[in-house]
Amino acid sequence: MNSLPAWTLEPAGSKDLEPIVELKAQVMRADLERLGRWDPDRSRERVRKSFSTRYTSVLLVEGAFAGCVTIRPDEHGGRHLELFYLAPRLQGRGLGTAVLRHLLAEADAAGEPVRLVVLRGSAAQRLYERHGFTVVEEDPIDVTMHRPAPGATPERSEEEVRAEARRPGGLLPAS
Repeated sequence: MNSLPAWTLEPAGSKDLEPIVELKAQVMRADLERLGRWDPDRSRERVRKSFSTRYTSVLLVEGAFAGCVTIRPDEHGGRHLELFYLAPRLQGRGLGTAVLRHLLAEADAAGEPVRLVVLRGSAAQRLYERHGFTVVEEDPIDVTMHRPAPGATPERSEEEVRAEARRPGGLLPAS
């Protein structure tokens, strides 16, 4: 594996919204087309709806925009990871893994679980599984995943977690 370039996560500003919208379209289009779900207007609207200068960070590689991630409080407790996109030119080199490890270390230090939603069949699902996430819900488009807090003992069965995710007001897809 190549050595990683210098990277930082910085708070996103309003000026970062359009680059993030464009990056999501670039990164997600092929998977969304595969699932018959590509709609550029819907894609833009979903990013604009999820974008938050409070919870979104931009990934800078050697000082230049290279990706983004949003970590917000999860309505079920812990953290919800979304809008995690990395510029294609930097994928497959361990950078996404390094950023994910950093984010998970922060969640672990706080003793918090992490949830996310990934597109069915996405290579990102394998990345998350390698880092302790397990599937709690699947539908034809989305896969909801959960990584418990370190040392946590399950208080609810997996079926209870799935039922909660299906309930109105449960987890919403991030695609």
